[in-house]
Amino acid sequence: MAKPQPLPVLPHLPEPPRPPEAEPSEPGTPVDVLADRLDDRPREECGVVGISGVENAAELAFLALYALQHRGQEAAGIVGVDNGLGRVHKGQGLVSEVFDADKLRALRGDTAVGHVRYSTAGASNIENVQPITARYSKGDLALAHNGNLTNQFDLRNRLVDEGAIFRTSSDSEILVHLIAKSRHETVDAQIDDALTHLEGAYSLVLSVGDALYAVRDPRGFRPLVLGRKGDGHVVVSETCALDILGAEYVRDVEPGEVLKIQDGRVRKLRSLPPVAQRSPCIFELVYFARPDSRIDGRSVDRSRRAFGRQLAREHPVEADCVVSVPDSANSAALGYSEESGIPFELGLLRNHYVGRTFIQPSQADRDFGARMKYNPVREVLDGQRVVVVDDSLVRGTTSMSLVRMLRQAGAREVHLRIGSPPVKSPCFYGIDMPTKGELIGARLEVPRIAERLGVDSLGYLSLEGMQNAVAEGKPFCNACFSGNYPAPLVDVDRGLASPDGPAVC
Repeated sequence: MAKPQPLPVLPHLPEPPRPPEAEPSEPGTPVDVLADRLDDRPREECGVVGISGVENAAELAFLALYALQHRGQEAAGIVGVDNGLGRVHKGQGLVSEVFDADKLRALRGDTAVGHVRYSTAGASNIENVQPITARYSKGDLALAHNGNLTNQFDLRNRLVDEGAIFRTSSDSEILVHLIAKSRHETVDAQIDDALTHLEGAYSLVLSVGDALYAVRDPRGFRPLVLGRKGDGHVVVSETCALDILGAEYVRDVEPGEVLKIQDGRVRKLRSLPPVAQRSPCIFELVYFARPDSRIDGRSVDRSRRAFGRQLAREHPVEADCVVSVPDSANSAALGYSEESGIPFELGLLRNHYVGRTFIQPSQADRDFGARMKYNPVREVLDGQRVVVVDDSLVRGTTSMSLVRMLRQAGAREVHLRIGSPPVKSPCFYGIDMPTKGELIGARLEVPRIAERLGVDSLGYLSLEGMQNAVAEGKPFCNACFSGNYPAPLVDVDRGLASPDGPAVC
């Protein structure tokens, strides 16, 4: 039986950041990647979980991470805390690949911190897999972070100048150093002190000894939810993770809140300094979150249906059927169908079991990745005028392949409808999105995009229409659509990061 790793003592030599890998520009590139890299969608950020006061907390953390797997498929980790002593196990791969029953039993204790990851800052290696752990003067610390700090390079440079040695290239480790070097006496004050240095997006779960802390940045970019399980408490990225645990939803962690959970009590520490406007990410509703979740009190499914209905009002077309690009566009396609009266059909099916492949497609096989993941239903499409609804359009390479597949299956007309505006700007707040030069919406006007994709018509949901569809909610961050960034881009402004996109992915 593999023993869980002991908590490491900071620090080790840092690993230099690696630049983002170039997207293959020519067909025939060998495919040896996870299934979620076979298309050009933005990649999920991360999912976090914290459990306090529940027996076998690591097992519950495993289930919660299983429900949050859509938020990151690159790596997973759990720290179990028993009488203040932390034990960690983490690895690269899916949750079900990283853990088994023996590994979970070894993570004893009634407190746990867990994380699923797709790297938005920090290289893809085991050192960067979270939770990040350390043993410092106040006890064993474990940290799980969803988001991206926009002043990470500025802070890292300052900390290195002061003698800090980093053992990862992840921006999340910066917070560990800030806590450890704080001159305040108590853990509560040290965490509070460390948080005041951060800019950007951070939903955090961290434990010090048997105390669990939950933090959401003042703008609330990334979701974070508080739940109750018996006499204990659960903090997770999305409500779908509460459902799998049979936990009761209590409330969302509010932007700027810092919560401490210990001995069955939830205590609110001093809130972070307020900002002019809260800005939860609207792309969570468009694509990232699971449709059975609620984000800041809003049903993700109902939000996407509202996007689809508004899309049908803005871009009607005479057609025989509506099909979605599964699975994230299903709700928007249903909304389009409901508003337009055009029947919804299962015209595209998704293969959920792609895994890895060593096959090298030929130079002529431009659609290999798309065919690995999607298959058209010829009986639905043959001879039909088809409305294809997708949630977003990033590079356009997958959409181009899907259009060819639909026509090969007999579709007479293909009308593409996108349930969000053109993506024109990179994200600096925790979404791995291509650089500005790779975004098709930033390079081409809509008629030219339609020509490039080979569709009979193309319609995007307007920015105003998207915001009006969820108008009863709070103001949202729409920077990837509008280019208006609500949190300061400190590293970009100081020349430490590229304005065309995050420098480390």
